Amino acid sequence: MSLKTSAGLEEAMQKSISLQPYVKEVRVSINRQMLNENFFGYGELEGRMITAEVQIDYEGEKVVAKLEYDAEKKYPLMSLVQIKCR
Repeated sequence: MSLKTSAGLEEAMQKSISLQPYVKEVRVSINRQMLNENFFGYGELEGRMITAEVQIDYEGEKVVAKLEYDAEKKYPLMSLVQIKCR
C-alpha cells in the first residue's frame, strides 16, 4: 500500500464489507500518518491503521459497530457503538 493507493484500498474494503447480509452502511479509513513506506515506495497495511464503522439492520433491529485500534491492548477491537431496538 502507498499514499497513492490508500483511498482505493479503503473503497475496496468498504465494497467488500457491504456485500455482507444486512449491512446498510460502511465507512473505512486508513491512518496515512502511520504508513511507513519502504525503499520501493510502499508499506504494509496493519490492523492498527484501520478504523471501520458498519451499520447493520436485521429485521428492524439496528446496530452500529466500530473497529479501531486499542493501544492499551495493542489490538484492533470491534465494539458496539449504538443499538436501536424496535
